[in-house]
Amino acid sequence: MVPPGVQPMSEEELLKGHAATVYNLALRLTGNAADAEDLAQEALLKALKALPSFRGEAQASTWLYRITVNAWKNRVRAEKRRAFWKSVPLASLLMGRDGEEDGAGDLKAADAPLDAGLEQEETSKAVQGALLELEEESRAVVVLREIEGLSYEQIAQTLGLPEGTVKSRLSRAREALKAKLKAFAKAG
Repeated sequence: MVPPGVQPMSEEELLKGHAATVYNLALRLTGNAADAEDLAQEALLKALKALPSFRGEAQASTWLYRITVNAWKNRVRAEKRRAFWKSVPLASLLMGRDGEEDGAGDLKAADAPLDAGLEQEETSKAVQGALLELEEESRAVVVLREIEGLSYEQIAQTLGLPEGTVKSRLSRAREALKAKLKAFAKAG
């Protein structure tokens, strides 16, 4: 199953090397820590079960992104069928790729206006809300590209789509986000 010359990944390597990455992606997709923990656990369990069949044709991270995104899509579909799909603030947009706060709001210039933190918080909520309003395919592409920093090729592998489809979905998603944020700016 594993190509000659490629070392199979152990369960320990999978968990120690990639658990945080899976959790961070799950957090960005679900929007809250509790759902992210559940999704990450589900994705890692699926990955552990599928580990013997991992052929090493793709990077382990790409393989895990695909498992995580697919598990998330399955949950979304199930929630929609049960008619209790809920919208949750995506606080993870304030987080860096390593799961730590990126400090965007922590350090302010000495002469920053007193309401700068409130304004930034409002903007962050608007971005989070706009992202949550996107269809699941569009949200996945935006999160993988803009937050996780994956290349078009990696996103295509992760989602099982042609690279051109990834680019067009990303372009449409960016336009949709821009329109939603313009509406927020006019209202504010």
